[in-house]
Amino acid sequence: MDEVTISRAITESFFKEFMAAMEVDVAIAGAGPSGLIAAYHAAKEGMNTVVFERELRPGGGMPGGGMMFPRIVVQDEGREILDEFGVRTREYERGYYIADALETISTICSQAIKAGAKIFNLISIEDVMIREGDAVTGLVLNWSAVSWSKLHVDPLTVRSKVTIDATGHVGEICHIVVHKLGAKLRTQTGEVMGEKPMWAERGEKEIIENTKEVYPGLIICGMAANAVCGSPRMGAIFGGMLLSGKKAAKLAQSIVSKG
Repeated sequence: MDEVTISRAITESFFKEFMAAMEVDVAIAGAGPSGLIAAYHAAKEGMNTVVFERELRPGGGMPGGGMMFPRIVVQDEGREILDEFGVRTREYERGYYIADALETISTICSQAIKAGAKIFNLISIEDVMIREGDAVTGLVLNWSAVSWSKLHVDPLTVRSKVTIDATGHVGEICHIVVHKLGAKLRTQTGEVMGEKPMWAERGEKEIIENTKEVYPGLIICGMAANAVCGSPRMGAIFGGMLLSGKKAAKLAQSIVSKG
């Protein structure tokens, strides 16, 4: 085995895919459960889809389950989505189903990639691109290690027809839009409202309602949707997260189809 051949194979294959990801239909910030579900459905519908994840591994908070017990709970609607992916569930009591957190996230991640979505880990989003009508038209990227090391290194960019903020509790992309543009989001206050304390029933209901185009070219989903719109968090029940990602993909398809 030749070490240089191995190195060339890794470098060449990576940069070929990275170059192809610089102009896409859908760019997703965050490879948590809602972002990966959105990526799966967007790619399945034929949209050129890319996901950028800051951390080493995808999955967001799902691998940790509840308080580092690698189990999650879904309701009936969430179980139907897991059934579609072939993830095993067990009914705990009526309307509550348990799934293995690691099986769930690894299966969703694998299926998203097989559907055609490209996932790039260890890449942070430090800004957005804005064009006509102040629409979000792309993302500004850098290696996560650059920000972790506090280095001054200029970023690179990707162009997208739609951007999905799936950055979880921080709602990072929306914060950038508000902070840098002074923009008004489609929320009650026009701002990032911040998530409320835990209330699983309300949080699960409102996460679907909050999944929407919150600014031209920018869709929010998952916990970013609740954080931006001021709804409660819900803990280790994940049905709403999965349904939110699926809705985000449908919204993206509608925007892309309009050109």
